[in-house]
Amino acid sequence: MKNFRKEILSILLIAFLSASATSQNKKSSVTESDIKIEKKQKKKKKKKVKLPNIDLSHWKVTLPVVNEEGKPIEITPPEILDFANIEVAKPYMYIDSLKGAIVFHAMPTNSKTRNTKYTRSELREQMVSGDNNTNWTFKQGAYMKGKLAMDETTRDSDGKYHRTIIMQIHGRLTNEQRDLIGEDDNNAPPILKIYWDKGKIRVKTKVLKNLNASETEILHEDAWDDDVGFNFEQEVGFKKFILEVKVSEGKMVVILNGNEYKVYENIHMRRWGVFENYFKAGNYFQSRDEGSFSKIRYYELEVKH
Repeated sequence: MKNFRKEILSILLIAFLSASATSQNKKSSVTESDIKIEKKQKKKKKKKVKLPNIDLSHWKVTLPVVNEEGKPIEITPPEILDFANIEVAKPYMYIDSLKGAIVFHAMPTNSKTRNTKYTRSELREQMVSGDNNTNWTFKQGAYMKGKLAMDETTRDSDGKYHRTIIMQIHGRLTNEQRDLIGEDDNNAPPILKIYWDKGKIRVKTKVLKNLNASETEILHEDAWDDDVGFNFEQEVGFKKFILEVKVSEGKMVVILNGNEYKVYENIHMRRWGVFENYFKAGNYFQSRDEGSFSKIRYYELEVKH
């Protein structure tokens, strides 16, 4: 009988110890699991800082704000390299470190450049930093590529999104051409305007009104007219997209996302070879509606010659 009791006690003791060990294991398991979950949550909270892949050493920016003389404020190299710390630039050109982009913010203001009613937060290429007088021709060739997206934009009274110009090739008169036709500045028409237009990419270029115009006559801005324009089929909306512009003698190619092309190779492109040119990129906002604005994100921007 005593042996039987001892066996019963032994069984109960083993069962108790086993249950206690299982309980300890469960507690340990729960504790480790809780720690892992907490670590994951902490990791999620720490968001990585991203920076845009853009070298601004050969760009100046025009902002939608005026200086004391009532002219648009410009920031040129080398000051533009520190634009994030320049107070006047902060509302209109700033880094979105979560998306890794420079944001160009524009809205209607009194900061209008000559020959336009619209305002801009837009970069202007400078082949020689700080100098507008060194530019390129179609014969010399040029290439620009950007990765960008519409961040935010307002709608007009009809409920349609306001449009903005996101890339340009602008013509420029040499000093000799300017003096030859009696102009007081070096401005020439833009041969290329690329719009974000209601979620699609629209391209506009220039055509000669008179194909027989002389080399001197085509230097005048009124010798050129707008073409009918071209819309790419793809709808980019508010997603990232890639634009490329390739220029060579008598030819201009615009490429969207590497798979849709618009090629301009005609008499107008050949005659355009008389002008110097420079690239522009950013946000040239195309509305004067009260309260309207748009924000363009640029993740990457490169130029080659």
